Amino acid sequence: MKKIIVCVGSVWMENDLAGQKVYEHFQTLALPPDIEVYQGGLAGLNLLPLLEHGGRVVFVDSVKGFASPREVVIMDREQIVKKRGQHYGHQAGLPYLLAVLPLVNPGTMPHEIVLVGIEGPVSREAIEKAARLSLQIATGGLLSPE
Repeated sequence: MKKIIVCVGSVWMENDLAGQKVYEHFQTLALPPDIEVYQGGLAGLNLLPLLEHGGRVVFVDSVKGFASPREVVIMDREQIVKKRGQHYGHQAGLPYLLAVLPLVNPGTMPHEIVLVGIEGPVSREAIEKAARLSLQIATGGLLSPE
């Protein structure tokens, strides 16, 4: 089963650094060989090719309005798509991507899509927790084991 972690966000916006900081943290770790980590930046719909091979996809991003500052939240695909009309830091970028995915995906839909989000300013503890949770979910899933 394909296992992907996609860290998204802008390196130029202080309130959108969570994904980038987690990506940088991953670069210091010895990751399992079956986990692929990508720096998604602000690629938006250009991330679709990463979602065409089934498996499990974990996004890491900044979120706004879901928890106290520096807390880590987890949302499944349905929860993310429901936020499409609301904004969680990207003007519906990820929710829109996941909403159109079933309509434009020429390959195999991912078995599971999860968002690991850091609320507000990032801290070292939040970065480490988000990285640890992302690896756990990519490996074992949120819904059920492989």
